[in-house]
Amino acid sequence: MNAVEINNYARQLYASEGPKALAEAAEMVRRYAQCGDKGLAEDWRRIEAALRELRGPIAS
Repeated sequence: MNAVEINNYARQLYASEGPKALAEAAEMVRRYAQCGDKGLAEDWRRIEAALRELRGPIAS
């Protein structure tokens, strides 16, 4: 996936799942890494990073 696709997917996932989107992305990274699919695991890592950017900084 290219950067535009990653960001679009992250926005769609966040719009549909809200705060649960980050947990879902982390789970997908784990699944694909465990199965040995490095390409999809890396895509999901990038989606996870994009979701963190969308979420913004955490206030304390």
